[in-house]
Amino acid sequence: MFIDIAKIKIVSGKGGDGKVGFHREKYVAAGGPDGGDGGRGGSVILKVDDNLSTLLDFRYKKKYVAAPGEPGGGKRCKGKDGADLIIRVPRGTIIRDQKTGQVMKDMSDSEPFVAAKGGNGGWGNTHFATPTRQAPRFAKPGLPGVERDIILELKLLADVGLVGFPNVGKSTLLSMVSAARPKIANYHFTTLVPNLGVVSVGEEQNFVMADIPGIIEGASEGAGLGHDFLRHIDRCRLLLHLVDAAGSEGRDPIDDIEKINAELAGYSEFLAARPQIIVANKTDLLGDDREPVEKIRKYAEERGFLFAELSAATNQGVKELMNLTWHELQQLPPVFIYEPEFVEVEEKAATENDWTIERDGDAYVVTGAWVDKIMGSVNIDDYESRQYMDRMLQSAGIYAKLEEMGIEEGAPVVIGEFEFEYVY
Repeated sequence: MFIDIAKIKIVSGKGGDGKVGFHREKYVAAGGPDGGDGGRGGSVILKVDDNLSTLLDFRYKKKYVAAPGEPGGGKRCKGKDGADLIIRVPRGTIIRDQKTGQVMKDMSDSEPFVAAKGGNGGWGNTHFATPTRQAPRFAKPGLPGVERDIILELKLLADVGLVGFPNVGKSTLLSMVSAARPKIANYHFTTLVPNLGVVSVGEEQNFVMADIPGIIEGASEGAGLGHDFLRHIDRCRLLLHLVDAAGSEGRDPIDDIEKINAELAGYSEFLAARPQIIVANKTDLLGDDREPVEKIRKYAEERGFLFAELSAATNQGVKELMNLTWHELQQLPPVFIYEPEFVEVEEKAATENDWTIERDGDAYVVTGAWVDKIMGSVNIDDYESRQYMDRMLQSAGIYAKLEEMGIEEGAPVVIGEFEFEYVY
């Protein structure tokens, strides 16, 4: 099954918490704090795998979570870093941020891409020792990982794209000039997925050709298969526009050209501006009648298109077309690579004003990013740590606000995961 677009959620690992620990050794009095730092959380990294050709692996699994870092240990031992999560994607996959639609990375090269960086580990209590606070009983928690929704969109990397109505001979041509073996039959929509083939025209002279499933009128608006696969000719430097010169299915070749070009323009103005070679195929069915071919040639030349004629079924004119294609590619810029647009917006640092207090029955519930950060580094069972918490809440004006709200002594106060009775 050919899957070329997928939406997934990625979550990097949380950093490990710092350790509250003290040196304990016989004959060593007051060994001091020795709690180690937590390990870094694992990152989510995307890598190109040339053995993959679709995004089928992402059809059923939608969430990818990296391992968290381990907490710090005693004797100043740092926690083990969480293992990075490697996600393998086909070459040519575009990574987009689902919220903004911006391009984060074009996976056309072999460089790994860190899509979500793991959280840093928290500090152990060793970092908080001072001449006046020689036995700190609190440490910092690890930072949370990054959670992000992304879109994977596969755009094939090909130099040349074969376009045209169904059954004009695109698959036959690809099978004649490369080792690709697409399905070939005398009915419409034989090709259901894009096919790639490497065409060699000489020593160290080759290019990649893509057979795009038949585009029909209305494809840019979702008709037929063309809407699903037009994205795969976005990168093509040159288009070979095949038409049935013999009109074997009762269609006018020139009318076909105009309809296909209208669909390309409807999908993307950049796609419509791609250089084209108009290829009159199935000339073997015309016999000695040259009028249809000359009519197509005149139409192409009047509009600035290159022209070629061939019979893919009999191999007549195929070599000449490939040489012309190679010559044109030498004058065109390389395959288009999408530049990253995504700029990660850093969250504003929590300040002393980032909190709210609400009544929940008899309890007073204090919430906010700043409060969560403070409480994450508090050891509620330690007197010195409780004093630190009291000083921070006092300076932020939380106690003053509670008294303004009419709190009575002994009333329950809930801050984060902790609940305690209020004392004047």
